[in-house]
Amino acid sequence: MSQTRELIHPRDEIMRTMERIYRYRMTTTSGGNISILDDDGAIWITPARLDKGNLRRDDIVRVGPDGDHEGPHRPSSEFPFHRAIYQARPDLRGIVHAHPVALVAFSICRRVPDTQVLHQARKICGTVGFAPYALPGSAALGQNIAETFATGTDCVILENHGVVIGGAGLQQAFERFETLEFAAKTLIKASILGEVRTLSESDAKLGPPPATLPPFDPDPATSLEKDLRRQLCEFVRRAYQQRLMISTQGAFSARLDADTFLITPHRVDRSRLEIDDIVLVRDGAPEAGKDPSNSARNHRAIYRQHPTIQSIVNAYPVNATAFGVTDTPLDSRTIPESYLFLKDVNRVRYGVQFGDGADLARLASPGNPILILDNDGVQVWGTSVLDAFDRLEVLETTAEAMIGGLGLNKGSIHTMSEEAIAALREAFNIE
Repeated sequence: MSQTRELIHPRDEIMRTMERIYRYRMTTTSGGNISILDDDGAIWITPARLDKGNLRRDDIVRVGPDGDHEGPHRPSSEFPFHRAIYQARPDLRGIVHAHPVALVAFSICRRVPDTQVLHQARKICGTVGFAPYALPGSAALGQNIAETFATGTDCVILENHGVVIGGAGLQQAFERFETLEFAAKTLIKASILGEVRTLSESDAKLGPPPATLPPFDPDPATSLEKDLRRQLCEFVRRAYQQRLMISTQGAFSARLDADTFLITPHRVDRSRLEIDDIVLVRDGAPEAGKDPSNSARNHRAIYRQHPTIQSIVNAYPVNATAFGVTDTPLDSRTIPESYLFLKDVNRVRYGVQFGDGADLARLASPGNPILILDNDGVQVWGTSVLDAFDRLEVLETTAEAMIGGLGLNKGSIHTMSEEAIAALREAFNIE
């Protein structure tokens, strides 16, 4: 990325982060507050009773170590619990408090999301704490929250209130916040489908083996490479906007030749991806100075085995992911478009994605472009970047329609008959 987080002024970082939270309906005009602890002990925080969808940088309030504040507005009425958290946890430098719908649902049920439903959620968020109710803005609320953070948790559900999340910086706090909301949405959707399957402690710690091939210095980029870099950036940003990926999760690649492809980098914010961030991988080795997605090994294996596959995406659309944390099959025989784009949707047991890629490559084929990865999102491929993205969108709309139908019709939906499917296959020359 062209600018590092450390060079962004706290006013701008808070304003930009709140804009993201509001844009994706994870808070309301009047709800939520975020803060940054500065090196000099001052706390920068959103103001009280101002439109969260229209913040300006001059609206952000600086509260000095002595308690005096600078700016045209009063600090958020929740400032006391921000200060209490920073005092209890000196390692935290950024805090997000908001009322996203899924986490509020857990809050009013006096429950916390089990982050072990997705291995990435467990790694990013850890275990989630719970703070009992107290009057908003009160010293008692600050004490309840700070005491919960003092146990070592970074994410705390507030009884009948919302959530508070901390990080080593505001970016990490936001990533945890977004990931936890995604896990909560997945759990709620999955509860409509059936019994939710969570991971064991050992499974949650699984991950891909470390890369062993040395990096290389690439030749000057061809026109094709430049165009594919542009496409990947555009479609990853679109996937983020469509909530098919979140800032910490999702990978997209495009083939250049038999054993060369471009792929998104590891742990770069998906909403801010730039052309220079995309990683060139040749013969399994990454270009120098860059860290490719952990999915690179699997993508390479699929490309090598299937020459007609030109693009692959790993994503975490909430409805399709919900199928992957239950045993309910995702049956694409809902409407003609769904079946034509998705064919028969296959599943992969958890852990296969952490191998050498050979097992995934055997399951992949141009005729079956979708894999549901147990407790780890989905994998989709196509004949182009656009084709792969289109199938991903159809997959998520199909999954959402199925969950809606199952909720509407008390656990059953009407799928297309075998005769209708056979007619579709014949009409559209599907083998």
